[in-house]
Formats: sequence, C-alpha cells, structure tokens
Amino acid sequence: MKNLLILIVICAAAWQFYFKDSTLVESTRTKAVSEFSNSDAMKTLALAKELAKPKVTYKCDGRQHCSQMKSYEEAKYFTRYCPNTKMDEDGDGIPCERQFNK
Repeated sequence: MKNLLILIVICAAAWQFYFKDSTLVESTRTKAVSEFSNSDAMKTLALAKELAKPKVTYKCDGRQHCSQMKSYEEAKYFTRYCPNTKMDEDGDGIPCERQFNK
C-alpha cells in the first residue's frame, strides 16, 4: 500500500512537470513565431514579393512568336509564364533578341 501511494505521488509530480514544461515550450514557440512575423525580415519579404509582381499584366492568349509581341517586357512575360513559346531561339533567356535589339 505504501509503495502504491509513493508511485501515485511520483506519477502526479511527473504529470505536473510534463504539463508545466510543455506550456513553457508552447509559449516560447508562440512568442518566437510572433516576433519573426513582425520582424524586418518579414516586412522585407513582403516588399520583395510586391516588387516582383509584374507592373503590366499580360495574359497568355496563345501567341508564341516574336512578331506577335509589342514590347520586350511582353516577350519576357510570355517566355516566362506561357507554354510553348518560340521566342528564345538560342535558349539564353533573352527573348526576341533581334526584334528588340537585346
């Protein structure tokens, strides 16, 4: 009986220690996530995403050739985001080099 009582006390103490420790870990993790979310790094990342968006919006409408493009920026957009374009003959990442003198 005495051994059972000692075992129950030890289990209760372990139980309290476990939950106290897990609460501390959870609050520390929540605080770290909150601090990172509000950090300069996250603000810089949001700004970079905003700047990376194309200023002029084009739409993939089936055009594939340089003769169908009105500007170099449009050709770059089509080459990057639209399938089956035929504007980068030498595969160097610069579309319509002859047409737009790039």
